[in-house]
Amino acid sequence: MTDTIEDIKRRLEKLDTLISETKARLPAHSTKPPVMMDLLEYEDEYDGLLKKLNALKNM
Repeated sequence: MTDTIEDIKRRLEKLDTLISETKARLPAHSTKPPVMMDLLEYEDEYDGLLKKLNALKNM
């Protein structure tokens, strides 16, 4: 499956929302590992998609 620029942009928007919501769920103290793992996963996917988007734009 080939992602288009529009597909990537839509997923980035969704990830941005998920990252914001996940950060809001983080307690001030004693961060829960599952929540932190979700956040790291979303941020990693976001970074990967940004690189892919930039590569597509530079073609």
